Amino acid sequence: MSTELGSATAVLAGLGGWVPPRVVANGELPASWGVDDAWVRRRTGIATRHWVDAGTSTGDVAEQAARRAMANVRTPRVDAVIVATSSPDRPMPAMAPQLAARLGLDAVAAWDVSAACSGFVYGLANAAGLICAGIAETVLLVAAEVYSTLIDPEDRSAGAVFADGAGAVVLRRGLAGEPGSVLGFDLGSDGTGHRLIEVPGGGALERAAPERYGPADRYFRMQGREVFQHAVTRMTASSRLLLKNVGWTAGDVDRLVAHQANARILSAVGGRLEIPADRCVSHIGSVGNTGAASIPLALADAAAHQDLRSGHKVLLTAFGAGLTWGSAAVLWPELAPVLPVHDTGAPAVRSL
Repeated sequence: MSTELGSATAVLAGLGGWVPPRVVANGELPASWGVDDAWVRRRTGIATRHWVDAGTSTGDVAEQAARRAMANVRTPRVDAVIVATSSPDRPMPAMAPQLAARLGLDAVAAWDVSAACSGFVYGLANAAGLICAGIAETVLLVAAEVYSTLIDPEDRSAGAVFADGAGAVVLRRGLAGEPGSVLGFDLGSDGTGHRLIEVPGGGALERAAPERYGPADRYFRMQGREVFQHAVTRMTASSRLLLKNVGWTAGDVDRLVAHQANARILSAVGGRLEIPADRCVSHIGSVGNTGAASIPLALADAAAHQDLRSGHKVLLTAFGAGLTWGSAAVLWPELAPVLPVHDTGAPAVRSL
């Protein structure tokens, strides 16, 4: 599905990101995994990641990012709250209504989006649709994950990669072409690949046939080699289609912000799109793969370190379980100063 917005456009007005303070370096990963710093860096490009402490939930990290985004735009009120996550606090109810209540936003529309690592782009399309349809003037979109709770203690591949954090944006109604305009989307899915990335247990399938499931089925699983090829192919194709639809060339793109899956995927996507490495934002080395939160976290980190400037043409692209993928084009706004997402001193870098 491809979509181009009309004269009434969603405009990015506020931005915030947050990762929990606990930093886990490669050398601190469980000894039973049999990995060292060189192995993890070579395979993933990750040096450290942030994991929550016991008692901290996805809703907690979502609230931190949401408050930062709302403070960035200095708005006490939004008309709708959307939360993108694949690690919710519970299967039901959705997280968004409770988050809205925690933020003091009474009686606003609120719901969750489940598109795994594509969740932020899908949520952005949700928010833009609300605004362009005249249903809402201002929307808060939060992407939050606590993947450390989904990691199988025996799975070093996932454990070394996935991490926790949240990013949020505030969107308002505006006019096409003004700074901050969300100019268009490309979204897609392929349900035949649903087993490539999944948490098999914990849902209605398990309750319908509990004898088929074991404790390990409550944890995250991924078939890494197949996912690598799908991710690179789908993000590249989606980005190319979107660039054509909005009238940009690869040379027009000032910043590519792809889902921070791993360094090799980021490099492959940037290379296939022929976007120079110095225009590609990456901070996976310091925060790991934070799922749906990875794009807004990368945006917040880059903005905090002044690597995004008003007027920049920014291409976002993501791929996740489902299989799902999506891309968005944004004309970067002039924002109030954005707080760093962490205090480790490792900014987002324009490098793949």
